[in-house]
Amino acid sequence: MSFLTSLRPTLSLSPATKTLTKTLLLTRPFSSTPPSHLARMTIVGRLADSPEIVATSSGQDVVRYALGTSHGPKDNRTTSWWKVACFAPEGGLRDMVLGLGKGSLVYVEGDASMNKFTAKDGTAQSALSIVQRNFEILDRRDPRAEGQVEGEGA
Repeated sequence: MSFLTSLRPTLSLSPATKTLTKTLLLTRPFSSTPPSHLARMTIVGRLADSPEIVATSSGQDVVRYALGTSHGPKDNRTTSWWKVACFAPEGGLRDMVLGLGKGSLVYVEGDASMNKFTAKDGTAQSALSIVQRNFEILDRRDPRAEGQVEGEGA
């Protein structure tokens, strides 16, 4: 009933304005941003190794790293590996990501897309690409202490 009451002032409007009002009320009232065709992923996992800087063919620096996530009971645990890229990292963010060591626990939000390509042997392949958007460190591991046993002083 309240929906009809809220439309009552529009009854005196022109047909074009009524259509626009109806469209605005029924489409994406929860967001002011345009719809996106990207899938968003959230991953909480541990770094497989220290992040590295790689230059693309156009010369742009990309920070790449892999995350491992585990699920299932301890006696039958399964690990999934996720490759993540961070384009145009600058200043503090770049140093923060590069300063993490293997085993650091991180929270990553990123845009995910499936890319199809032809491998060197001619077979059709596909790969999931994740481009980092948000990043938080949950448990930092020092990359210089990777060879040390936990509990030893540095």
